[in-house]
Amino acid sequence: MLKATVIPVTAFQQNCSLIWCEDTMKGAFVDPGGEAEKLLQAASDNGVTIEKILVTHAHLDHAGAVADLAEKLNVPIEGPHREDQFLIDSLPQQCEMYGFPPSRSFEPTRWLDGGDEVTVGEVTLQVRHCPGHTPGHVIFYSKDQSVAFVGDVLFRGSIGRTDFPRGDHATLIKSITERLWPLGNETVFVPGHGELSTFGDERHHNPFVGDKALAGAD
Repeated sequence: MLKATVIPVTAFQQNCSLIWCEDTMKGAFVDPGGEAEKLLQAASDNGVTIEKILVTHAHLDHAGAVADLAEKLNVPIEGPHREDQFLIDSLPQQCEMYGFPPSRSFEPTRWLDGGDEVTVGEVTLQVRHCPGHTPGHVIFYSKDQSVAFVGDVLFRGSIGRTDFPRGDHATLIKSITERLWPLGNETVFVPGHGELSTFGDERHHNPFVGDKALAGAD
C-alpha cells in the first residue's frame, strides 16, 4: 500500500511528496525542492527510511535539495527525462536569479522515459513523459492507488507555465490529454503547487484544458 504526505517547501510553496510503502516503510521524496532538514524531519516523524529521490523536472523549486539529500542519505536519484539536463546544469544560476539558497547540479542515477517503472519498497509506480512545461518533465502514477504525482504539468484549475526556456503550450496540452486523461477520471493527482484534485474534476472545470474549453478551441 502506497502512503503519502505533502510537504510544501521553498518560498514558492512547492508540494514535495514524501511517499512510502506501508509494508516495508521504505520511501522516497518526490521533488525535494528545498528545506532539506524539514523533509528529513518529516521522514523521521513518519518512520520512513528514504531509499531514493524521484524528480519530475529540474526547476529549482522541485530539484533544489536533490544533490544535498542524495549525498547525505547516500541514495540514488531517479528522473527526470534526459531532456532536462540543461536545467539541472543551470540550478546554481536559477537559484541566484530567484534569490534562493545556493543549490548544486547533480547527475541522476537513472534518467527516466515514458513506459519506465520505479519502485518504492514493494510499490511500483509507472512513469509517463509529459513535456511542455519543461522538455524532460515526467510524472509518477500508481495504478493500484489511482494517484499521480504530476509536478507542474497540471494544477487544480490551471496548467503549467510554458514561458520558461523550452516550454511549449501545444506540447503541454497534448501531454495532459494524451498522457494524463487516459489514467482515469477518478485518479487523484498531487500537483507541484496548490490543492489536490482529480483528472475528472479538471476535465469538467479546468478553464485551460477541460473538455469544454478544448472543444471551444477546435
